[in-house]
Amino acid sequence: MTDQVSNEARVIPLRREPRRPDAGGPQPARPGAPRPAPAEPLWRDLVGDVLRRERQAQERTLRDVADAARISLPYLSEIERGRKEASSEVLAAAARALGLGLGDLLSRTGSELTRRTSTSPRTGHRAPYNGLCLAA
Repeated sequence: MTDQVSNEARVIPLRREPRRPDAGGPQPARPGAPRPAPAEPLWRDLVGDVLRRERQAQERTLRDVADAARISLPYLSEIERGRKEASSEVLAAAARALGLGLGDLLSRTGSELTRRTSTSPRTGHRAPYNGLCLAA
């Protein structure tokens, strides 16, 4: 008896594919029916959002930050779009290029996660954003 090993790679998707309407999946909720709890956002999406917002707030280009961080421009772009799960070394380099420490980046990302996933204990609905906005 011989054991044959397949040369095909096993692919495990990181995100679920959206169901097509004709896929026979769950039907749309009736009006007034409770909605299912939204899935928590992926950490890589949150980190990318924080990096992009900070870069844009500084009015810097992707190329400028990539060069300063010594990261390839396409790779930094994929990190910002949440397509790549960057190592701590790469995140630290990107943060330093933006004038942040790794702790600052992770703290801002954690705050963003809390903001997006916070729910009201009484209603189970997301709490509205109650941030302070100052204008000059």
